[in-house]
Amino acid sequence: MTTDWVPDVLGAPFEQRTLPLGSDAGGPVVATVVRRLPGVLPRLFAPLRDADVLYVHGWSDYFFQTEVARFWNELGARFFALDLRRYGRSLREGQIPGYTSSLSEYDADIAAAIEAMGPRRGRRLVLVGHSTGGLILTLWAARNPGAAAAIVLNSPWLELQIGSLGRQALAPLVRAAAWVDPLGRHPEVDLGFYTRAQREVGSLPEGPEDWRPARGFPTHPGWLAAILAGHATVAAGVDVGCPALVLLSSAWTAPLQWSPAMTSSDSVLDVDDIARAATRIGRLVTVARIPDALHDVFLSAPEPRARAFDDLRHWLIGGALAR
Repeated sequence: MTTDWVPDVLGAPFEQRTLPLGSDAGGPVVATVVRRLPGVLPRLFAPLRDADVLYVHGWSDYFFQTEVARFWNELGARFFALDLRRYGRSLREGQIPGYTSSLSEYDADIAAAIEAMGPRRGRRLVLVGHSTGGLILTLWAARNPGAAAAIVLNSPWLELQIGSLGRQALAPLVRAAAWVDPLGRHPEVDLGFYTRAQREVGSLPEGPEDWRPARGFPTHPGWLAAILAGHATVAAGVDVGCPALVLLSSAWTAPLQWSPAMTSSDSVLDVDDIARAATRIGRLVTVARIPDALHDVFLSAPEPRARAFDDLRHWLIGGALAR
């Protein structure tokens, strides 16, 4: 295992670095940070030349959004993406994909990624999280006030799909199951509709199936208890300590059976519930609703994807990181 920067599976100019995180019962644990650096001219003259971006992916996912990295580089920022332990590039044989019993476990992954960025004196940190990654970074920022200059949340999983009342009713049952059998396997509920929607709009490139299976990773009581604990923390109110932008689709389609509407809406999270939960994460929160966007707004069809990038650029340059 190398801890140097080496070529990444995405090809040049992407590079990756393995971050050792010790061992557990399953063996060595690592995270992986991927970087794409801007050219000389953007570093000298672009508005975000003093910014470092740290991106964290969602559930059953890994970093492959090359257009997102290029966007930040064009603004002058250094871009880094973190494949968390037991995900994507960091998944090792014998590990349970995506499993954790506490979202705070990822503090070590984030700390290692920030250290791998190199000297940061005078540089601003921008956090970018998608779905579960948005929940993880929201909680991390709240535990580390002042660490980030801005946070961008792409359809963050801030509330359970059945709403706050359903979550509160379910939580005691999940905690009991997690205590008895944390690694027990839940019934499969992902029917692959979100993956199909991405393929139909042409936004999903080929990649390793075990890194991003069409129907998602199996879920377990210990993991779900950790997620619900994170949702409860957000519901009680947190403060990320910096301006926050929450990007969401304008519509939600329940994933009960395939519908063409899934190619122009979020078929994973109830976006209205997420918009309400977003009001509890800090003092300065902007919610941008993107018509016809998917769950990952940057994997939507070309028109909503372009709208999302435009909204993000205006928010960054016009206010959150304006000099």
